[in-house]
Amino acid sequence: MTHIETKIQHYIAPGRRVHLAGIGGVSMSPLAEVLHGMGLAVQGSDRNDGPAVEHLRAMGVEVAIGHEEKNIQGADFLIRTAAIHDDNPEIAAARRAGVPVFERAEAWGAIMQQYENAVCIAGTHGKTTTTSMTTHIFMAAQADPTVMIGGTLPMLHSGYRVGKGDTIILESCEYCNSFLRFFPTVAVVLNVEEDHLDFFKDLDDIKSSFRRFAQLVPPEGRVVANADNPGAMDALKGLPLFTFGCSEGADCRAKNFTWNHGRPDFDVEIGGKPFTHLSLNVAGLHNVSNALAAASAAYVLGIPERAIRLGLEGFLGAGRRFELLGTCGGAKVYDDYAHHPAELHALLEMAHSLGYSRVICAFQPHTYTRTKALFNDFVRELKAADLLVLTDIFAAREANTVGISSQDLAREIPGAVYCPSLQEAEQCLRQLARPGDLILTVGAGDIYTVGKALVKPAEKGIHSFP
Repeated sequence: MTHIETKIQHYIAPGRRVHLAGIGGVSMSPLAEVLHGMGLAVQGSDRNDGPAVEHLRAMGVEVAIGHEEKNIQGADFLIRTAAIHDDNPEIAAARRAGVPVFERAEAWGAIMQQYENAVCIAGTHGKTTTTSMTTHIFMAAQADPTVMIGGTLPMLHSGYRVGKGDTIILESCEYCNSFLRFFPTVAVVLNVEEDHLDFFKDLDDIKSSFRRFAQLVPPEGRVVANADNPGAMDALKGLPLFTFGCSEGADCRAKNFTWNHGRPDFDVEIGGKPFTHLSLNVAGLHNVSNALAAASAAYVLGIPERAIRLGLEGFLGAGRRFELLGTCGGAKVYDDYAHHPAELHALLEMAHSLGYSRVICAFQPHTYTRTKALFNDFVRELKAADLLVLTDIFAAREANTVGISSQDLAREIPGAVYCPSLQEAEQCLRQLARPGDLILTVGAGDIYTVGKALVKPAEKGIHSFP
């Protein structure tokens, strides 16, 4: 692998002391474990206690609850999450003391240079599922990978693992150009579409970012791209690619489909020759694409056919990706992280293929800027639900400076029900539920708490909401 000197590499060395601000986060806690394993003295802080924090403490990592200036005492350098800003007392104290502060993505970028193979999986959507599928393949191959996923994978009981093999597999996010600090040897581009328009100027700006990501791959590496996605093909035009998809001419191609309750069986050809047959245990055409991407990443690294097949057929889904929660009023309740129109399209198309009487979707839009920028696309896709319940927009990192509400969506979608609070959404769904229905709680915010509440017996005045 090509090694490039970065400032943080001078600090990632045995014996150095590092403080992680936000150490309990989904990609910070595995980072802490990796650094600890490399011989650094690791400490950190987080707003809340939790399983990740307790796990780190059990390893000997000191974790303070709350962010205070005194927490950084003795640290040679700091690493912070993107959610922690310069006004944080620990960051401000480090700046005053001249202690270097680095972003999480910089640290992962430096670490991945320790591995012969760095598989970085990027795209507007599908990253978590594809990273999870890729992990299943490499585990089936007994390759002992290090893994960083932006969600929970049941096989790992978490979103990460620290292995001793020569491969690291990372979900790679384009927001704020984070993935441009990585050093992929295999860059996977699932799709390139409009999103994160609070950071990117427009689709061309997004395409430019993905192209720069692909260009990080050294000459001996590979760029794996979705032949079925126009945005990806346009962004990567002229670059040497290993393509996947259902399109004629894709290097890794799916064909000869049969469907079993929404789950696909199909043949896979590579280079126009038979490679394997897959029977997936996850539904939908979008998961065919995800599986082909994972298979392609594994194939270009020499993973054998048997491990690719066993890994993909053993994949049952990732947390919050069409995750079965239970039943309510005879209806099956599933939860999904979809928060982009393309994800909603794939989810609702797949849901309708499963044979339920009605598909009831409770959707919580995620961020004001995304809802405003992609408003017409959201309206078009949400109309596919038989019944739609809309909760208020989950603000995440934003203030509502664009003047938009879920009520605006509801006005454009016949029959849509607007429920300002999660409690009201739960009550509405309980009243709607009947045997034969499929209820979906959908969004990247805290809508999942509605799904969890639905599958518990209703108790007067008691809800599972924060």
